[in-house]
Amino acid sequence: MESATPSSSQSRRQRSGIPGWRELWTQPLPLLAGQPTIRTVCRVVTSLSRWQIREIHGLEHIAPERDPFILALNHSQRPEALVVPTWLCFHRRGRMVHFLADWNFFLVPVVGWVIRLHDPIVVVRKDAKPKFLNRFKERFRDHLSPFEEAQRRLGQGCSVGIFPEATTNRHPTELLRGQAGVARLAIDSRVPVVPGGIRFPEHRGGGPIQDRERFSVHFGEPLTPPVNPGDPGEAATIFHEQIMRAISTLSGKQWQPTSRRTKYAFAKA
Repeated sequence: MESATPSSSQSRRQRSGIPGWRELWTQPLPLLAGQPTIRTVCRVVTSLSRWQIREIHGLEHIAPERDPFILALNHSQRPEALVVPTWLCFHRRGRMVHFLADWNFFLVPVVGWVIRLHDPIVVVRKDAKPKFLNRFKERFRDHLSPFEEAQRRLGQGCSVGIFPEATTNRHPTELLRGQAGVARLAIDSRVPVVPGGIRFPEHRGGGPIQDRERFSVHFGEPLTPPVNPGDPGEAATIFHEQIMRAISTLSGKQWQPTSRRTKYAFAKA
């Protein structure tokens, strides 16, 4: 009986996608060969954030062999922008998913440095808080738009991650309408979209989701964009609805097709 206990515990961890401490530091990351700094940071961040992630399901849908794809997730708290890409890197044996990241994150000491290691696609749209930091905004602007850079990465065989709600939506039960950029990018680049849902099963009450709440991640079946659509605009609208409804199912949040924001969309964002 004693010898069966560790095996059973290990099996549960494997099923939940959360490896033990030893595995976090010994599992090979061959796709980070020759990059010791990134490899070490990946192990450190996954170890420090292990308490916050309860489960990860559907890892087969985001395996590196499936590149390129667009990963589309709901976004409810700030730590997701750092924790989710790092765990993806770990489970994909060191291969990155390059997320669109708000330039404001790069102004945060240490956090900005870690996010930069993931080689993100920087979005320079929102103003900084406090406003005097906007003087640094142009330093983060690329000669390509985020859409064009995402197309370039996908064309190179890399996968891209996007939060289509385009803001931190802390509402516990409602999913924002979202932006159709994911659908347009998938149609133009002819790559599938992998929907993902971030759930907060321990959240209680109707108040906003907080940054330190534990969450689980669920990746769904890839969604294939329409090929040679007659009306690209209409096709993007229809495919966007398909994507958001899949995220709704996976996240346990109700999609609001007419809602750009909710009461908690910008709360403490």
